[in-house]
Amino acid sequence: MDIQKGALVTRKSYDHDLLFRVAEIKKGVAILHGEELRLKADAALSDLTLVNQREHKKRKAVDREKQESSYRLFRQDYQMMKEKRNYEATEGYTDAANYFQLPAKVLHIDGDPSYLRKCIQLYQRIGLQVHGVHLTETEMPFQIKDLLEKIQPDIMVITGHDAYSHNKGMKHDLSAYRHSKYFVEAVREARSVYPNLDQLVIFAGACQSHFESLIRAGSNFASSPSRVNIHALDPVYIVAKVAYTSFMESVSVWEALRNTLTGEKGLGGIQTRGLLRTGMPYLANEDEGE
Repeated sequence: MDIQKGALVTRKSYDHDLLFRVAEIKKGVAILHGEELRLKADAALSDLTLVNQREHKKRKAVDREKQESSYRLFRQDYQMMKEKRNYEATEGYTDAANYFQLPAKVLHIDGDPSYLRKCIQLYQRIGLQVHGVHLTETEMPFQIKDLLEKIQPDIMVITGHDAYSHNKGMKHDLSAYRHSKYFVEAVREARSVYPNLDQLVIFAGACQSHFESLIRAGSNFASSPSRVNIHALDPVYIVAKVAYTSFMESVSVWEALRNTLTGEKGLGGIQTRGLLRTGMPYLANEDEGE
């Protein structure tokens, strides 16, 4: 069996539960990136099984159905929020709807370029303005301030790959996590610029990340309370809920999590104010000079 960089594999020792892509091979050990989950792991080449095209297609179909289910839930939620905005803007439908919206700007920093592409596609499908940046997790704390100054976002996502290793320490020990400390440092850097939790909304973390440290550092939402894996697209749904909620209202943690693929075991946070602002009147196709 010839396993090369970029190959899709599963692990025998974990009963082939998750699909990984080989990111690197060093001295008979493969560095693995989860194909759908934000998990980074390593395994001996002898523990890996190549995934054929048929199996890959089958797994991809299952994951796509999960994604579509979450998207349908989001669209239902979005329609309810839209109807509420229409009702309020028209004084209970007594006036014509003639308003505009100022949507939130998102800065999404991702340690995985493949996940970043998938997330940007979903942001665009949902209708959010996003600036995507690929950085390795170790680079993130050093680039945050410059990116915030350049982009000036309303919402920032700091994510990529992570993993907890019980061989390196207890669950409360930050050093037992592959990348959590870099996420924490990046959040602290961001909060040194924007200390107000409602001025810049932050999601931080990946699979099995140290949730408590990320919240203490200043994240509004983070992973992973139960140290479980999270889906690659989960941060987008949390961002969308905050972005499409009026700034006059707050978003409860449960409301933010219910459309995600992972739920409360993998994601959590604090009550956060929405960011959508509505104005009027809406002027369409106005000629210059009038």
